[in-house]
Amino acid sequence: MTARTLESSPSILPLYARAAAPMIPGASLLPFVPGGGGEIPDLELDLGGVRAKPEDVAAYARACGFALRDHLPPTYPHVLAFPLHMAVMADGSFPFGAVGLVHVGNRIEQHRRIGIGEELAIHVQPTKLEPHSKGRTFSLITKVMVDGEVTWESTSTMLRRGGGDGSSGGRVGESFPTVPDDTPASAEWRLGDDLGRRYAAVSGDRNPIHMHSLSAKPLGFPGAIAHGMWTKARCLAALESRLPDAFATEVRFRKPILLPGRVEFASASDGDQIDFAVRDAKRGTPHLDGRMEPLEPNPNGVRRK
Repeated sequence: MTARTLESSPSILPLYARAAAPMIPGASLLPFVPGGGGEIPDLELDLGGVRAKPEDVAAYARACGFALRDHLPPTYPHVLAFPLHMAVMADGSFPFGAVGLVHVGNRIEQHRRIGIGEELAIHVQPTKLEPHSKGRTFSLITKVMVDGEVTWESTSTMLRRGGGDGSSGGRVGESFPTVPDDTPASAEWRLGDDLGRRYAAVSGDRNPIHMHSLSAKPLGFPGAIAHGMWTKARCLAALESRLPDAFATEVRFRKPILLPGRVEFASASDGDQIDFAVRDAKRGTPHLDGRMEPLEPNPNGVRRK
C-alpha cells in the first residue's frame, strides 16, 4: 500500500491534463502518466486542515438549489474531496485515464451536519476493478473527519466503458429501489446547455463529457451530459426540508441527461424512508433512482452500531 499525506489540496487543471494524457498515442509509456493497464493501485491519500470557503459554499448552493445555511449541503464534502479523487486517477500507476469515465452510482452517509467553519480531514482510496455489463467499475471511498471522528463518508462508483462481460449490470443497482412509474412528479426542471459548465465552475469537475457537445462527442456521447452529482444534489435540495441531521442516501445513475433537457422529479415516502427519481419529462426515460434513510444521530460524528 502507498499512503500519502498531502500538504495542500491538489490543483485540478494539471491533474486533468495528466488524466487526459493517455488519449495521446504513446503517452502512457511515461512513468508519470496513467494508462499503462493492469489493476487499480493500492493508494491512499490524506489531506488535513480543510475548511470550506463560505463564498464557495454559497455559489454551490445556488447552482444546486440548496438554501443558504450555516452548515454544508450534504453533497458538498464530495466537492472538497474531488481534487483527491482526481489525484488518485491521475497517478502514474492508475491503469487508465479518468477522462471519459462515467459515474454510475453514489452513496453518502452523513453522520451529522458539518458546520461551514469546521476544520476537516479527508481520506480517499480506490477499490479494485469489478466486472460490469458495459465494462469495468471501481469505487472511490471517501471519509471526512472532524477531530478524528468520521462525520461524512461516501462511495462513488465509476464505469470504465468497453469490454463488458455481458451480465445484467454489476454491483451498483442490484435490487435497487425505484419510484413507481405512475408516481406524479412534484417538480420539473429545465436544464440549459450551460449546466455542465456552471456546475463545473462550483465543483471543479471539468470532465469534457459535461462541458460541451464538441468535447463530449469524441468520447462517445451524442452531446454534453449533466453531472451525476449535480443531479443527486438537486434531488436532495428538493428534499431538504425533510432531511434529518443524520442519514444515508444512495443513488443509481441510469440514462445520462443530455443537455439541454427537461426532467421531472418524483418521490414516495414509506415512514421516514424516501425513494426518489429523476426521469425525462417527455419520454419518461429513467435518469436517476435514489433512496434516503435516516441514521441514528450521533453528535460525535460516528454512527453507533
